[in-house]
Amino acid sequence: MKRLLILPVLLLTLLVETPPAFSADFQKGLTAAQSGDFATALREWTPLAEQGNAYAQFNLGIMYENGKGVPKDNKTAVKWYTLAAEQGDTDAQFNLGGMYKDGLGVPQDYKTAVKWYRLSAEQGLAGAQSNLGLMYDNGLGVPQDYKTAVKWYTLAAEQGNAVAQSNLGTMYDNGTGVLQDYVRAHMWFNIAAISGESENASNNRDIVATRMNSNQIETAQKLARECVRKKYKEC
Repeated sequence: MKRLLILPVLLLTLLVETPPAFSADFQKGLTAAQSGDFATALREWTPLAEQGNAYAQFNLGIMYENGKGVPKDNKTAVKWYTLAAEQGDTDAQFNLGGMYKDGLGVPQDYKTAVKWYRLSAEQGLAGAQSNLGLMYDNGLGVPQDYKTAVKWYTLAAEQGNAVAQSNLGTMYDNGTGVLQDYVRAHMWFNIAAISGESENASNNRDIVATRMNSNQIETAQKLARECVRKKYKEC
């Protein structure tokens, strides 16, 4: 089966956690943003961001990337994401990886994208783990390495990331990075379909099912149910 290139997804929602410092001003900006008053959010968050508050920096990045209360400006979004990412903000690292991968506000640079995805993935962010797996899967910014791709897909899949679950199904279907196993492929496609990758995963599940007998399909369905019950761990 041909591997589908599933592109990274950036976080498009504002941070909801209130940081311990500057909490009153940050919360005022957050409340304004949630009600659609981005002008007030900008006014509250900009001073905090300039003082080094990573939460405010990340949210300003979101606003500039999406044109919320300000003209859409990917370069400025990258500026704020970078400042937050350098402080270890995992969501900012993830989004910054996506900006470099797609060349948004910066020249396209897969190696730098991998750097930021890795930092975020190592902190446990499922989306970053999934996208890092994708980079290894397709040899973008790193030597192509299917086993390492499977490692990162698995970590993300165990957190319920539907894209990683679907991509893991593809790895088992093709026998790349793992031994070819149609039962496991069907299982992961089925789980991904339940988790949210409904159309692609369902189609791939049905395709792999044509190469399986009824007992194998029944086993795969049973494994999928058990995996969901175990919250995707040790599947």
